[in-house]
Amino acid sequence: MLSRNWRHLCRRYSQAVTFRTTEASPAQQNEKQIGLFYTMNQETCKQLFSQGGFPKSFQKQTKTFTETAIMIRQPALDLINCIKSSDFNKPAIRYVLYGEKGTGKSLTMAHLLHYAHEDGYLIVHVPWVSEWLRRLPRSKEMSNSQTHEGCVDLPLDAASWLLHFKGQNQHILKTGELKVSKEYVWSKREKTEAGAPLAQLVEHGISRVKYACDVVDALIKEIKTLSHNKQCKTFVAIDGFNSFFYPLTRLSTPTKKKVKPEEVTLTTTFMELTKNDWTNAVILLSADQLAVPDDHQESHFPRYLLYKKGFEHLDPFVPVEVGRYSEKEFLSCASYYRDRLWLRGPPEIDTELKFTSACNPYRFMEQCAPL
Repeated sequence: MLSRNWRHLCRRYSQAVTFRTTEASPAQQNEKQIGLFYTMNQETCKQLFSQGGFPKSFQKQTKTFTETAIMIRQPALDLINCIKSSDFNKPAIRYVLYGEKGTGKSLTMAHLLHYAHEDGYLIVHVPWVSEWLRRLPRSKEMSNSQTHEGCVDLPLDAASWLLHFKGQNQHILKTGELKVSKEYVWSKREKTEAGAPLAQLVEHGISRVKYACDVVDALIKEIKTLSHNKQCKTFVAIDGFNSFFYPLTRLSTPTKKKVKPEEVTLTTTFMELTKNDWTNAVILLSADQLAVPDDHQESHFPRYLLYKKGFEHLDPFVPVEVGRYSEKEFLSCASYYRDRLWLRGPPEIDTELKFTSACNPYRFMEQCAPL
């Protein structure tokens, strides 16, 4: 009995050293750890991703596995190395993640967000652009903008995003060191004074939803100024960025006229943010087929998904492909799934799953679910 238990423990230990690494800091990870999983601290995970950032399927998986484990992959390491060697006195470099559906673009972005958080960046993160422009819950509220003629506001979405921004950057905002550069007048009785803490501006947008879109616009301008003046360094991450350039949104005016992306104030604001006319910043975007309707998913390359307008807006940028699993990554993932009892059966089934999933990370996860 003791011998059998000992063999079982040895087998579990052997699996652990095969697919896990104890190096939980993205800044310290290297090529030797490619294909290995690291576990993210739950407090950090809650701070960064409680309002979004993980794909829904992965979010469910973390609850099932009772941990948040992310695989260290080459695209993430390449990006971290590029950021470390960048000259922050020069215009912000735009990086664009691309790849087939289900290859892990959002998780690569999540890995980089963890790095940015640990390295002290002010994070400006949009978890999924299509939530604003293409998904229409019954509570979606839209109003005509009072400050941008011909545009519409999405006040509830803007307030929700401000809450997300506040949560991700609470440790920086609490210090009160970042100040507003000028006065903002919201109404006859409401204004944000010049020199007020940036957190006060954010709180105003959360508590006064009516002004949330204008607050987001002001916040982005202030962040660009603060970053340019070396008062903070900024990490911008926008998932599904190409959704900004699909010709029409699913939003409609009271007269049933379809709204174009450029007619939404949030679009204008984040277009301004992704220009390379400022310094001391990193801009990480993703071009994803799932961010646009089925009629525009023939290719996963940025030139196609961004349309001419989006491509010219970002040019020049650094494309970073997120591909399917390599042999090592697939075997590591299979070992992890077996450890979590997500994958069962004889070892021969791994080879079969490798072919049926074509080493696509999402497809592999889905095919393991009923086993």
